[in-house]
Amino acid sequence: MQGTVDGFSYGLVTPVVAYLMACLGGALGLRCTTRSLRNRNTFKAGWLALGATSIGTGIWTMHFIAMMGFTVRQAPISYDKPLTFASLGVAVLMVGIGIFIVGYRGAAPLTLVTGGTITGLGIATMHYLGMAGMRLQGRIEYDTLTVALSVVIAVVAATAALWAAVSVHGFLASLGASMVMGLAVGGMHYTGMAAVNVHLHDTAAFSGAGAGDPATSLLPMLIGPAVFLLLAAVVVMFDPLLVMGEPDRQRPAAQRGPRPGVPAPRRPAAYGEPANWSSRPPYGRQARRGARRGARRGAHHSRDW
Repeated sequence: MQGTVDGFSYGLVTPVVAYLMACLGGALGLRCTTRSLRNRNTFKAGWLALGATSIGTGIWTMHFIAMMGFTVRQAPISYDKPLTFASLGVAVLMVGIGIFIVGYRGAAPLTLVTGGTITGLGIATMHYLGMAGMRLQGRIEYDTLTVALSVVIAVVAATAALWAAVSVHGFLASLGASMVMGLAVGGMHYTGMAAVNVHLHDTAAFSGAGAGDPATSLLPMLIGPAVFLLLAAVVVMFDPLLVMGEPDRQRPAAQRGPRPGVPAPRRPAAYGEPANWSSRPPYGRQARRGARRGARRGAHHSRDW
C-alpha cells in the first residue's frame, strides 16, 4: 500500500524556522572559525571546535524541524532516540573534521575539496541516518538518482561553507554567507525528501485513522541543541573581536603589518654602527666583537671630553 506523504503539514512554518536555524548555526560557525584564525595560541582548537559544533548542530536542528512537517496520512510516525542523537554526533564529528582541516591547513584547493567532501558526506549521512530512525508501520524507499543529487548538493554546499569560513572575515559578509549556507542545506534536505517513497504494511490502514504528530517525539529532543545554539550566540555577542574584528588602528604599532608602498621602519644606528645598519638585531661572534669595539670607542670619546 502506497502511503500519502505530506512534507509541509504545517505550511511554511517548518521550512522557514528550519532555514533560520541553519543560518544561525552557519553564522556562529563562521564567526568562531574567523576568531580561531586570529588566535594563534592554545585557544585556536577551542574556537574551531565551537564553530564545528555550531554548524553541525544547526544543520541537525534544521533537519528535524523540517521533519516535524513530514507526515504520512495513513500511519503515525515516531523517532528512535538513539539513532536520532547518533545522527547529531555524526554531523558534529564530520563537520569538525572539515573545519579542522581548513583551519590548520588553509584554503588551498586540495584542502577545500578534501574537507568539503568529508563534511558533505557527513551531512548526507546525518540526513539518512536520521531518516533511518523514523518509525512507522511500513518501509521507506528512495529514488537512487535523487539521493545522489542530494549528496552532490551536500558536498558542494560544505565546500562553499569551508571556503567562506577561512576567506570571509567581515561581519556583514559572514551574515550573507550564512544565509547562502542555509539555502544550500535546506535545498539538500528537501532534495533528499523528494526521493522518499513510503510503502505501508497492510495492517497500517487499520491501526488508526490518521497520522501521529511527529512534533510529539521530536520537540523534546530539539530543546537541548537549540539551547546550545543560543548559548553559543551569547558567546559571540560578548566577544567584540569575534563579532566585528579588531581594527588595525587600535593595535599597538609593533603588531601592525607594513602598509602597501610604505617601507618598514628602521631603528636609528647606535654609536659605532654604520649609518645603513639594518633594523634586524646583529647575531654571531663578529657582531658581538663589533658591539664591544663600539663600547670602547664610546668610553675613549667620553674621557677625551
